[in-house]
Parts: sequence; structure tokens; C-alpha cells
Amino acid sequence: MTEIQTIEGDFDCGNARFGIAATRFNGFVVESLVSGAVDALRRHGVESQRIRLVRVPGAYELPLVVRRMARSGSYDALIVLGCVIRGSTPHFDYVAGNAASGLSTVMLEEEVPIAFGLLTTDTIEQALERAGTKAGNKGNDAALTAIEMVSLMDRLQG
Repeated sequence: MTEIQTIEGDFDCGNARFGIAATRFNGFVVESLVSGAVDALRRHGVESQRIRLVRVPGAYELPLVVRRMARSGSYDALIVLGCVIRGSTPHFDYVAGNAASGLSTVMLEEEVPIAFGLLTTDTIEQALERAGTKAGNKGNDAALTAIEMVSLMDRLQG
């Protein structure tokens, strides 16, 4: 039996440029995500001048800002960081659902990898767990995804 060719990314991102779009809403959680993402990028050799942080009011505004970032041609991958915590109204469903759908659309239309680090949790405790305590730091995870996707996309071009 012949061996199947496998193509996958790694964590060598060369001189890739990364944009981080981070929400200000629920900043007490999001700042930990940003720190985790920047730390992961730096640990993998990404110099500060190849990282740009863009602040966005909230999750609902992310798709528009991220589309503008993707279209600029300035980034090889984008990292989206934010936190939407379920309340007692349907507001959560509209914000989280539309943000996720919009970001997916941007990624497919612009063909720029978007690492999804938008927490959608039921409680503040769950959000804090995912921002660096019990469940690790999802900002770190999103940055690693972005690095791997840059590598994978480069390999798929050739």
C-alpha cells in the first residue's frame, strides 16, 4: 500500500505578521487573553514589530474590524480575542452568534486565517477559567492556531 501524502502546519512562522483584534468589553477577562496570545507569539519567535493589536468596543463589532484588517494585506493571520458572558436576556445569542458567523464569513471570503479566541461562556467563572486559570489560556491557544495556520497555508500554495 502506498503512503498517503499528509500536509500539515507547524509552529515555524518565519517572518509572518499577526494582527490581534481584542474587545474592550469584559476587559478584565480579555486582557489575560491578549497577554496569553502575545506571549505565545513571542515564544515562537515573532518580533514585536510583526504584531499589531487593534482594540474593538465589543464582539459584535469584530467582523467589520477584522474584515478591514484582512483586506489591508498587512497580516498573514488574525487572532480574535473577546468574551461574551451569557446574561438573562437573548442578547448573548445575538452577539455571540453574529460575531462567530461574521468572522467565519470574513475568513472564507478574504482567505486570511482567523484564529477564534472569542470566549462564549455561561458565567464569569467559566470565562476566568479559560483566560488563564483551570482551563489554560485560550488567547495562547488562538495564537498557536494562527501560527500553525500560517505555516499550513504556505504549504498549500506550493
